[in-house]
Amino acid sequence: MILEVVKYGQPVLRQKGARIEAFDAEVRHLIADMLETMYAAKGVGLAAQQVGRALQVTVIDVAGVPDRPSTMEVDGKAVDLHGYMPLVLVNPEIKPTGDAISGPEGCLSFPEIYADISRPEFVEVKALNDKGKPISFRAGGLLSRAVQHEVDHLNGILFIDRMDKKTKEEVRPEIEELQTDTKARLAAAKKK
Repeated sequence: MILEVVKYGQPVLRQKGARIEAFDAEVRHLIADMLETMYAAKGVGLAAQQVGRALQVTVIDVAGVPDRPSTMEVDGKAVDLHGYMPLVLVNPEIKPTGDAISGPEGCLSFPEIYADISRPEFVEVKALNDKGKPISFRAGGLLSRAVQHEVDHLNGILFIDRMDKKTKEEVRPEIEELQTDTKARLAAAKKK
């Protein structure tokens, strides 16, 4: 089922997600819905907060982005990314490494707002997959950026928090308009 992607101004986007302790039918159903929602929205990542749930769950699929390459290593060996997509990361722990690199980012919760964000080039990831099994890998390129962006969401951090001051000032009018619209919709929904 395609879920509504919440927009900036929704309080859940600032909430740290609760850890998943049991892989029950509800969690499996949420993961399936998040994948369907991410693909329908043409995104490369989606965090549970973005569908209104403050949980440590994110889904990622960068396989369909040939112009922004990704690398992935498992047990120190490069692997074919396509064999691992889509990725489901539950209770992820990350360790960003390498030099910071600036690159373009957008966010489904901030439609039509894009900015260059500086993030470490690589990230080491430990998480549980959709079956509750431990996974670990090292990512570079777009996959590294997507993992860091989505794990930020799981901790209530948004990509606007990572913007440099000049960039944030440039997009401030769009951010404020989005927040105002979201709060107005929330207020209208409460009155119903």
